[in-house]
Amino acid sequence: MSTSAIAVVVGVGPSAGLGAALGRRFAREGLHVFLYGRTPAKLDEVAEEIRRAGGQVTAMAGDVTSEADVIRLFQAVAAEEAKGPRLELAAFCIGGLARSPIVDMSADGFRQLWQQNCFGGFLVGREAARLMLPRRRGTILYTGATASLGARAGSAAFASSKAALRAVAQSMARELQPQGIHVAHVIIDGIINGERARTSFPEALKSRGDDGSIDLDALADVYWTLHRQHPTTWTYELDLRPYKESF
Repeated sequence: MSTSAIAVVVGVGPSAGLGAALGRRFAREGLHVFLYGRTPAKLDEVAEEIRRAGGQVTAMAGDVTSEADVIRLFQAVAAEEAKGPRLELAAFCIGGLARSPIVDMSADGFRQLWQQNCFGGFLVGREAARLMLPRRRGTILYTGATASLGARAGSAAFASSKAALRAVAQSMARELQPQGIHVAHVIIDGIINGERARTSFPEALKSRGDDGSIDLDALADVYWTLHRQHPTTWTYELDLRPYKESF
């Protein structure tokens, strides 16, 4: 399959996860997908799924909090661009989560969540924009959470990092949209029916019943729809939840 466009998905973990679902969805549309995450074995599994379905994929392991690693990722993208296809889409779906009473929260733990969820988002957005701006075209999608808008007890580290990521996305949208770059922030207000929920809180997932959690493929469809929006109807922020979820 020949491709005329490139997508970068940052935060790819298990096959039953948002990053993997986005990679499969974008590849199905004919994009050469760059998968980026921390664990080579998980990246390889998802990459092989995409190849078996006929898609083009490059898997790269690295640390999203390392400027050098993120630059290396986008240097690889630029090298692929030299062959013809152009970077059209970048999706950031890292969501490191930790809860702790404030008096027990370590400085290192607090700093780590900020680095993953916010600083990493800044690095990815900056490098993606540097490749997109010369052509005044592209989409950068950020994944938010319920905590992006409000902090619950015990979530100071997580909520502050997601709120900060939202601010980064909002600033980027206001700066880059007039230059042809679509930046959108997706608030996921509910449990994603993926490996994390199935292993970490299976009872909560089960208690929600049918259609009580977010379907991965349906969620990936929304990201693709955002990318395909006409420039006269761009969405900046979208919040998603199952119809059973109260809000």
